[in-house]
Amino acid sequence: MGIRAKSSNTGISVKKLKPIVNLVRGMKVEEALTTLRFMPSPAAAKVAKTVKSAASNAENELMARTEDLKISEIFANEAPRLKRFRARARGRVGRISRRSSHITVVVDEEGI
Repeated sequence: MGIRAKSSNTGISVKKLKPIVNLVRGMKVEEALTTLRFMPSPAAAKVAKTVKSAASNAENELMARTEDLKISEIFANEAPRLKRFRARARGRVGRISRRSSHITVVVDEEGI
C-alpha cells in the first residue's frame, strides 16, 4: 500500500507538467529529487515539493527511511480552469482560459 501526497490547483498546465512527471516516474525518491533540482523549469520545483511531501508522509506512516522509498505512481490531472474575458475589436470578446492541474505522488517501499 502506497502513501500519497497531492498538490491541488498548482497554476501550471498539465501539458507543462507531463514531461517532468514522466521523467521521474519509477525512480527512487532521492534520485528523483536530485533530477528535479537541476531542471530549469519552475514546474519541477512544484513536483519536487510534492515528492518531498509524499516521502515525509511515508516516513511518518510506514516508519520507512527515505533511501528505501520509490515513486510507484505519479500523475498530473486537469484542475478547474480559470475563465476570463478580454475585449477584442468591434465590440467582440475573446475568451481566456487559464489551465491548472493537480499533482499526485504515490511512494512505496522498494522491496514491496
